Amino acid sequence: MQATAYTYDADSRTGSVLLDDGTPLPFDTAAFDAGGLRLLRPGQRVRIDVTGDGENRRITLITLQTF
Repeated sequence: MQATAYTYDADSRTGSVLLDDGTPLPFDTAAFDAGGLRLLRPGQRVRIDVTGDGENRRITLITLQTF
């Protein structure tokens, strides 16, 4: 699934993305570390893996979207 980086805290390595429908979805340190990223800037296109549904939906992996 693709999304756009919305927020990112370099100290905690957490943040949030905006799904293409505008829904914000947070990610935790484990999801950020799983993708091997070092930095993320708001506005960057990312690829995310998500588990769960509704309120239980969470990001398990976040990486940069490459073309």
